[in-house]
Formats: sequence, C-alpha cells, structure tokens
Amino acid sequence: MVKKKSSKIISLPQELLAFPPGDKRSPDKIMADLNRLLAQQNFESEADLNKFMQELMASSGGYVPEAVPQSALEEAQDIMFQAFETRNRRQRINLARKALTVSPDCADAYVLLAEETARTPAEARPLYEEGVKAGERALGADFEEFKGDFWGFHETRPYMRARLGLAIVLVALGEREAAAEHMRAMLELNPGDNQGVRYSYLGLLLDLDDRPAIEKLLKKYKGDWSATWKYSAALFEFRKSGRGKKADKLLSDAISHNPHVPLFLLNKKRIPRQLPPYYSPGDESEAVQYLIDGARNWTNTDGALDWLRETMTAFG
Repeated sequence: MVKKKSSKIISLPQELLAFPPGDKRSPDKIMADLNRLLAQQNFESEADLNKFMQELMASSGGYVPEAVPQSALEEAQDIMFQAFETRNRRQRINLARKALTVSPDCADAYVLLAEETARTPAEARPLYEEGVKAGERALGADFEEFKGDFWGFHETRPYMRARLGLAIVLVALGEREAAAEHMRAMLELNPGDNQGVRYSYLGLLLDLDDRPAIEKLLKKYKGDWSATWKYSAALFEFRKSGRGKKADKLLSDAISHNPHVPLFLLNKKRIPRQLPPYYSPGDESEAVQYLIDGARNWTNTDGALDWLRETMTAFG
C-alpha cells in the first residue's frame, strides 16, 4: 500500500518484487534497498508506485539496485547483511561488533552475538535483551503504526528476531511465564505469524496448563493443519474431558495426518540426533519438529500415552 507522504514507512506488495536467482542479496537486503529508493519518492497514488517500479525494474534488468544507506542505522544493517552471508564465524562476530560501533540501535548485531558468542542461555539473555531494546529504539514512534503487520515491514524484523530469541532463552532458563508473555505479544504485533511463534507458544501454554489462553490460541488459528495443532488440540481435549467421542476423533484425525508422532512418543522410533532443517506435512520430519515442544506435554499428562497407545492399536 502507499503510505502518506509524511511517513517514512513504505509497505510494498510482494507481487511487485522479483528476486532473480543470480542476486546474492537476501530478500531482507533487497527490501531494504528498495524501501530506501521508494522513500526518496513522492507517490500520489498506487498507479504512481506501480509505474515507478516498472520503470526501475526495466532500467536495471529486473534487479533492485543497491541503495546508499541514509543513516547510521541503515549503514549498520548493511554490515549485518554482509555478516549473515559470511561463512567464517570470527568474521561474522567482528562484523556484528563493527555494526554496533556504527549504530547501537542495530538489533540484528545483538542477535548474531547471542547466537555466536554465548555459551549458555544465561549468557545469551542480556544480548537478546539489548537487541529488543535496540529494536524498540530503532522503530521509535513508528512502533505503533507497524502493529498488526509487523513482519510485513523489513524494519521490524531485527526486533522480532531479537524478541523471539529472548523468549526461547527464557524457556531454557525456566522463566516460562515471561517467555509466554513475549510470544503472546509477538502474535498481537504480527497475527500472520511468519516466524511460527504460535507453535512454541502452544506447547508452552500446554506446559503451563493455561487453559483460557490455549482455547483462545486454538480458536485464533483454527485453520492450522499442522501436526502441532492437531495433536495439541487432541491432548487439550483429553485434559479437559478425558476420553470421549470428541477427544477420540481429534486424536484419530491427528494420527491420520501424521502417524509418525505416536511412534516416537511410544518409543517405537528414536528421535534423530540431528534435527531436520525443514519439514513436510505428514512426514517424519514434521513429527520431530512437533515433538521438540510437544513431547513433554504428553508425558506429563496422566493417562495420555495409554490413550495414545490404545488408539494406535485400533488403527492397526
């Protein structure tokens, strides 16, 4: 959409963009370059924006040209884009530290340092906390305007990466309520949930047995077809009402979607030491991804594994 002239925030429809295979820049870097170019324009209408895009892409052979950073933060973010594409760990760390000397508001620099230098969750925590603060400073007064579509603007992504990292670290440190609050807030900022926060959040809520929040979350994403949603909904119904027609149907639907989950939970298969980098619906890889956050909720629910075992037997 086209924002008012007075706003520096520009959200560009994704269909206007093409990321050619030969372009080595990340999508975030391409979006950053494009937004810098667009920020220098004054569009009166959507048609003006489309015309500019067509002329830009035609003149550059279908590529988004690199744009000169207009602020210290943009310069620091460009350094981080370089760091993300660097394979050498020491170079990545040095680039992150360099970015912070250019702008202390560079949240991604703190995220990288947390990932690359922290040896324990306790060491990672202050880095992620600084990343969240840096992201808030960088967004400033525009923070409220981004709400509801946070991931849709490239400026917000470093903040969201830092906040998710902090939430994950808090879980590891046993501060589950604080972690759940971060995840709840992130889903309010970005209901589209591009980061998949809802999956860890649902597992955490089941761990906390926060039933009102679980019901609200299941309802909010009721169209979710994943193993996480199906097995979690079945387990939640079992906790509420025990075995019964509704719980049995939910569990049968979950098993039909992904029959690998019970095999792991019932120790008929071992979870691989190396977690899959991605997963496919209904596949063993999806089961492994679900069990990272979901296994403990089955083992901590009285009678749940017996119910699962008996249901699997009925499946043959």
